[in-house]
Amino acid sequence: MSLHVVAGAGSTGSRTALVLAEAGERVRLISRRGLGPEHPMIERVIGDTTDVEGLTTLTAGAQSLINTTWPAYDRWPTDFPPIAAGVLVAAERTGANYVSLSNTYGYGRVGGSMTEDLPMSPVAVKGAVRARIWLDALAAHEAGRVRITEVRASDYLGRDAGSVFNFLVTRNVIAGSPARYPGDPDVPKSWSYVDDVARTLAAVARDDRSWGRAWHVPSTIMSLRDVAERLAKLTNSPAPQLIPMSLTDLAWAGATDPIMAELIEMYYSLEYPDVLDSALTQQTFDLFPTPIDTVLTDTARFGSTS
Repeated sequence: MSLHVVAGAGSTGSRTALVLAEAGERVRLISRRGLGPEHPMIERVIGDTTDVEGLTTLTAGAQSLINTTWPAYDRWPTDFPPIAAGVLVAAERTGANYVSLSNTYGYGRVGGSMTEDLPMSPVAVKGAVRARIWLDALAAHEAGRVRITEVRASDYLGRDAGSVFNFLVTRNVIAGSPARYPGDPDVPKSWSYVDDVARTLAAVARDDRSWGRAWHVPSTIMSLRDVAERLAKLTNSPAPQLIPMSLTDLAWAGATDPIMAELIEMYYSLEYPDVLDSALTQQTFDLFPTPIDTVLTDTARFGSTS
C-alpha cells in the first residue's frame, strides 16, 4: 500500500483520488480548503501548491505527486508557472514521481492527429505556458533529479467538468434553447471524460513504464454537432440549435467576459480539427474511452447537486 499525493480537489483531482483509494492505495488530497470525497483511504488536507515548503512536507514519503491544480483560465501566464515550479521542486526534494495533468495546447495547430511524440510548437500564450511547464519538467527528468510524466486531455465532458461545452451547450440543449459556440461545429474533435482522465492519471502514477514521456487520455472523436445531437437524443430534448460564433462574435463577447476573451487566441483549435491520438495509452495501460452514451448521460447532470 503506497501513498499518493494528489494536488487539487476539483473534479479531476477528486476522481483521481477515488480511483486510487478504491484500488487500495492511500491518498493525501491537497486543496486550499481541504475539500474532496469522503473515503477511508483518502486524507483531505489544506495546502497550497505554491507553498514549496508546505507541499514538500505533505509529499514526504509519497510514491507519486499528481498535480491537477489549474488556475483561472484568464490567469495562466501569471499563476501557472509558480504552481508548476512548486510541484516540481517538492517532487525533487522528496523523491516522489511527478505526474502532471495537461492538455493539447502546447502542440499548437496540427494538421493531423496529435501523437505524444510531437514537439512543443505553441501558437498561443496559453500553449506557451503549457509547453514551458513540460520542457522544464522534462529537463529535470533528463538531469536525473526527478521522474516525471504528463497526461494530456482534450475538451472535457462530465457532470462536473468546467468545460466550454458544459458552460455554453449542455444546459441549452437540454432546455431546447439555442446554444452559441465558437468555431466550426462540424469539425472532428476529441472529447475527454473526466473519469477517463482520472483513470489515466492513476494508471501512469503506478506504472514504471510511464516516466520521461507524455500520455494521451483515451478520448472519443466526434464533431460538436454530433455530440450535441446525441445529448439531445439521450435526454429526450429537441434537436439542438447550434449557432456558430465567429472570431468577431467571440471578440464582442470577450469585451465583457474575461473567460470568453481568453478563447480568442484558442480559436484555431475550435475552427479546425483537434484530434487526440490515444492509441499508445490504450495499448500500454489497457485503458479505453468510456462509451459516449455513458459519458453524455453523466454530462447531462451538469450543475446538478444530486
